[in-house]
Amino acid sequence: MPDPALLSIKDLHISVGSRPVIEGVSLDIAPGEMLGLVGESGCGKSVTALSIMRLLAEPPMHIDSGSIAFGGANVLDLDGPALEALRGDQIAMIFQEPMTSLNPVFTVGDQIAEVVTLHRAISREVAMARALELLGRVGIPTPDTALTRYPHQMSGGQRQRVMIAMALACDPQLLVADEPTTALDVTVQAQILDLLDDLRRETGMAVLLITHDLGVVSQYCDRVAVMYGGRIVEQAAASDLFAHPRHRYTEALLRTIPASNAPGTELPAIPGTVPPPGQRPSGCTFHPRCHAVVDACPRTMPELTGEPSSDSLLESRRMSLLELNHLSTTYPGAKGAVVQAVSDVSLDIAAGEVLGVVGESGCGKSTLGRTLLRLVEPSGGQILFDGKDLTALDRHQMKAVRRDLQVIFQDPFGSLNPRHSVGYIIGEPLIVHGVGDQASRDARVDELLALVGLPPDAGRRYPHEFSGGQRQRIAIARALALDPKLLVADEAVSALDVSIQSQIINLIAQLQKRLNLSILFISHDLSVIRHVSDRIAVMYLGRIVEIGPTETIMNKPQHPYTQALLSAIPRPGVARQKRVVLQGELPDPTKPPKGCAFHTRCPMVMDICHSVRPVLEHPTGSPTTGQVACHLYQDQA
Repeated sequence: MPDPALLSIKDLHISVGSRPVIEGVSLDIAPGEMLGLVGESGCGKSVTALSIMRLLAEPPMHIDSGSIAFGGANVLDLDGPALEALRGDQIAMIFQEPMTSLNPVFTVGDQIAEVVTLHRAISREVAMARALELLGRVGIPTPDTALTRYPHQMSGGQRQRVMIAMALACDPQLLVADEPTTALDVTVQAQILDLLDDLRRETGMAVLLITHDLGVVSQYCDRVAVMYGGRIVEQAAASDLFAHPRHRYTEALLRTIPASNAPGTELPAIPGTVPPPGQRPSGCTFHPRCHAVVDACPRTMPELTGEPSSDSLLESRRMSLLELNHLSTTYPGAKGAVVQAVSDVSLDIAAGEVLGVVGESGCGKSTLGRTLLRLVEPSGGQILFDGKDLTALDRHQMKAVRRDLQVIFQDPFGSLNPRHSVGYIIGEPLIVHGVGDQASRDARVDELLALVGLPPDAGRRYPHEFSGGQRQRIAIARALALDPKLLVADEAVSALDVSIQSQIINLIAQLQKRLNLSILFISHDLSVIRHVSDRIAVMYLGRIVEIGPTETIMNKPQHPYTQALLSAIPRPGVARQKRVVLQGELPDPTKPPKGCAFHTRCPMVMDICHSVRPVLEHPTGSPTTGQVACHLYQDQA
C-alpha cells in the first residue's frame, strides 16, 4: 500500500479581481516523486506554484476556493507565523532568475546561513559551516572561496546552484522549481537537473518541476501534468504521456519539439496564443487553436476524466475510468442448474483507452459487457465507473449514469426499430434524457450523421433502406449522441463483409481518438482486436486468463489458451504454420472443471492444474508487463 500524497491540491480556484486565473486545479505529489508541470506561458503554472507557499500578491490576487493539503494541514488555513515556519523549512522554492532572487549586498555565505538560522536555533558559526557544506554538495568549486563572494561575482550556473543550496538548507520535504534552468546553457542545464534528480533520490525529497521544455520532462520526471488556460488538461506517467498523448493540446506541444521533426523542415506551430484571464472562450479553452475541433468543443468544457487519486499517482498510473472488482454473473440453466457466465473478473479501463476482450463463443465476453452496463445484474463484485459504484445505484440513479455508458451491438438491424426513421432513432437518447429542444436535437442528429459518414438525408429514411455497414454507422451515431465516456462494442464488426468491416473498424478508431473515448471492444477475432486495442484481456469459461499490452499479448503470449487462439489466425499469403490444436469444446459452465478450467483442453497440462486454480498475476521472474493465470509461470509449479 503506497504512502499518502505529500502535497494534495484539490479543486483550486484563483482570481485576479473578477477574472479567473486558476480554475479547478487538482494535483498530488508523492514523497520522492518528481512531477513535471508543463504548458505555454500564461497557462497558470507559476501561479499554481506560488499558491503552494502562499506567495501570491494578495490583493489583487485571491484564492476563491479549494484546498492545498501538505503534511495533513490545509496551507490555506495557516496564519502568518505558521506560514513563515513552513516556507523554506518544509517547502522550498527555486525561481527562474537567481540574480533577482539573491540579495546583491550580501555574500553568498550570509544568505544561505540566514535561511538556516531563521528555522534552526543554532549559532552563526554552525550556520556558516552548514552553508559551506551545502555549497560543496551542489558542486560549487572551491566552496570556501565562494562563501565570501557576492552574487555578481558568480556565473549564471553557479548562482542557480547557490539558489539550490539555499532551498536545501533545511532539508525540505518538497522543492518547487519554477523554470530553474530556462536561462542556462544546455550543458549547465543538464548539470543542474542531474543535481536535482540526485538530491531527490538521496533524500526522498519531492520535486514539482515547472517548465515549458518537454525534453527535460521526458528525461527527469516520473509524471506530467499539462496546463492550459488555468486548468489541468491531462495527467499521466511521463512514459505514457509521451507515447500516447490524449489531449489535443498535449499532442500539439509534442509536435512542436524540434527534435521530433526532420532537419530543415518547417516546425509545426500552434496557431494563436494562450487566452488571458477574462478572455477565455467558452467550452474547451483550447478549441480556437485546436486542429481537431468538433461541434461540441465550443459548447462544453470537457472534464479531466481518469484524474488520478493520490494512491494511483504514486504508482504512476492513470486512474481507471472503469474498474471491475471480482465481478461475477450467474443465471439459471436447465433443470435448476446455475450457469457461471462471469467468474471473479477484475480489470480496469483508463480514460481514452481501448481494452479488447477476446475468447471463444460462450466464454462470457458479451455477458461481461452487459453486466458492466447493468443490462444484466451481477451476482457479486463491484463496478466502479468514474468514481461511482454502479452496483449500489437504483434504477433512477442508473438512468443518469447511462448518458456516459453506451453500447453498440453485433446485429445493427436487430437493434434498430424498423418503425422509426433514422433521425428519430439517433435522436431518441436526447429525448429520453431531456437534452435540448427539438431544433437543437435535429442539429445534433445532422452533426452525428456527418460524424459517421452518412448523408444529411439519411435521417428521413428507415433502417431497411440501408446496407449492413450503413446500419452499423447508424448504431454508432446513436451510441455517440450523448457524448459518452465509455463505449461497449460487442462484436460490432463480426457480422459484416471484410471490406465493410475495415471501414467500421477505421471509423471506430478515428472516433475514439477524436473524442477520447474509452472502449471495451469485444470480439472473437484477435486480428481485429490487435488493430484497435491498447490492451487485450483473454477470457476462458468466465475468467480472465491473460491480460496485457496488445503487442505483449500478440508477440509473447504466455497462456496456452492465448497461444492456441493466436496460432489459429489465418494469415493471407503466408504458408500454413504449425497450429496449437485444442481438443474438445468449452466445458459445461454449470459444471466447470476443478483447478484450472482450461486443463481439460490444455496441451501443457500438469498434475497441479487438476486441483489448484491459478491466480492472475505477473509471471514469476518474467519482465512482461502483462498478467497470466497459469501454473507454468507461478512458483508452486
